[in-house]
Amino acid sequence: MTESQVFGRILDRAGRADPYPLYAELRKTPVAALEDGSYVVSTYREIVALLHDPRVSSDRRNLAEHFADREPVPPGREPPFIVVDPPEHDRLRGLAMRHFGPPGSPDLVKGLRPELTAIVTELIDAIAGDRRADIVEAVAYPFPVTVICRLLGVPREDEPRFHAWSTEIVETVGPGERHIPPEANPTRRVRGGERPGKPAEAASEEVGSGDRHAKPERVRRRERAAEALADYVRGLADARRRAPGRDLLSGLLTDDGPDGGMSMEEVVSTVTLLLVAGHETTVNLIANGMLTLLRHPEVLERMRREPDLVVGVVEELLRYEPPVHFPATRVALDDITIGDTTIPRGAPIVLALAAGNRDPDHVRAPERFDPCRETNEHLGFGGGVHYCFGAPLARLEAQTALGELTRRLRDPRLVADPPPYRPSSALRGPRRLLVDYDGVDP
Repeated sequence: MTESQVFGRILDRAGRADPYPLYAELRKTPVAALEDGSYVVSTYREIVALLHDPRVSSDRRNLAEHFADREPVPPGREPPFIVVDPPEHDRLRGLAMRHFGPPGSPDLVKGLRPELTAIVTELIDAIAGDRRADIVEAVAYPFPVTVICRLLGVPREDEPRFHAWSTEIVETVGPGERHIPPEANPTRRVRGGERPGKPAEAASEEVGSGDRHAKPERVRRRERAAEALADYVRGLADARRRAPGRDLLSGLLTDDGPDGGMSMEEVVSTVTLLLVAGHETTVNLIANGMLTLLRHPEVLERMRREPDLVVGVVEELLRYEPPVHFPATRVALDDITIGDTTIPRGAPIVLALAAGNRDPDHVRAPERFDPCRETNEHLGFGGGVHYCFGAPLARLEAQTALGELTRRLRDPRLVADPPPYRPSSALRGPRRLLVDYDGVDP
């Protein structure tokens, strides 16, 4: 297979349950030039170098003209700081961090531990009378949603509204269907369903990624959902501006900062980003984590005996089964030569973080799940100036959820392996995770 065909199979939903053999194939060409002009980087050293290279941009507006229609920038909307370059990125991220973590709020995340434990305890209590539960539905989804709503000041009862919008947005996040040559992925249609107690999945009929006519409509749906979510956040911001509270949204609206505060549209863009990213990636981290532990019962049993092992478990999960496989597409600001390959100025760059995490030139026995690795430098939270904003919170949420699930569920067992996966190739995780168990300990 050509590199384009390998990458096409990685993006194909048929391979979502286990893309890692394909990543191994992709790593044979550390910097792969695809047929559409994109470049995929799949080895650890090269990914890290590009994450820290000032010649690499996160701003899609720097794409060469012939790529511009493929990476549309919504007109009239402030882009979130995750797709903006310094110095503007640094200003916006710095203002947000003043209310979320160090140095402005150094104890915020650490101080959440009792509240996080209380939320997870309540969620597990709710399934104590059952003998089968969907861990995504019962814990992995509602837990981080509740936390981010409380931090931002978003009414928890509004969750069904932004859940539908968020799902529509994240299910088209990633390098996209555009890379897939037709011979690598015949058109398929997969019927989706509804989650009990949740609105219908945003895409009730998921068009296979080989359908070349599907992408524009999916982009339009995503843009409509993003605009609806932004309008919702704008309404919340208007209310908080009139009556500020003690939440992050109010803080962003009232903080002038050392170099000036955010405009209203910058606040809307930042809060929208945090609302979506603040729960979607953690859902995957917790669900992937529980799935991995159930596949490694010896580690699960050891966690029950040694609760502190959860710290190493979560760190290894971020390497072994990361929630994000591809970050936002990067752009070459100049010709960049890596080995014998030159990425031309204006070309899209796809960083395959999950492939780099299992690079045998970086980590010993990369296919082994080992929470006791002496060193574990991974790409689970990206790197460089765009290192994950919410990493400390995500770590603590995953430690809390997985620690309590393994402690309290008696003899948990997978109902289906592999479970059904979410459509996105970038934000990879189970859509459902059915588990049988013999009861719930106090």
